[in-house]
Amino acid sequence: MSDNVHPIGRGFGYEDLKVGLRFRTHRRSIADSDLASFVNLTWLTEELFAVADDSTRAIKGRAVPGALVYSFAEGLLLPSMQDTGLAFLNATLDVKAPTVIGDTIHVEVEVTECRLTSRGDRGLVRSLNKVVNQRGETVLEYNPLRMLKRR
Repeated sequence: MSDNVHPIGRGFGYEDLKVGLRFRTHRRSIADSDLASFVNLTWLTEELFAVADDSTRAIKGRAVPGALVYSFAEGLLLPSMQDTGLAFLNATLDVKAPTVIGDTIHVEVEVTECRLTSRGDRGLVRSLNKVVNQRGETVLEYNPLRMLKRR
């Protein structure tokens, strides 16, 4: 097959992104098995996440760690940088509201900064990423700075 055939599913290159561009991801529901797997993988055994009884807790329902919500957000965003992302450089992260088992999330993205690297062969892109649940509530925000390939 020819090298000039564009592969399906390739993410945005640096030139595809401009300040102000907005897009959203597909949705993902969070299941009890997701929480169990995450707790077992990370050893994040805080009782808030590892014990089902919520009768004395302020948060009703099985709360999930912000780290799991962030991880799912990055997974939902993968198609936007498949084969074009080079590095995740930094971010600030702010948990805005609890997320519980059964919530369905998606990510709303707005590009806030684009600039070429000093070498000029790749670009830096910062975005504001809002993780939103099925009720339209923003539960987590972060602003990653990523290095992307140029086309």
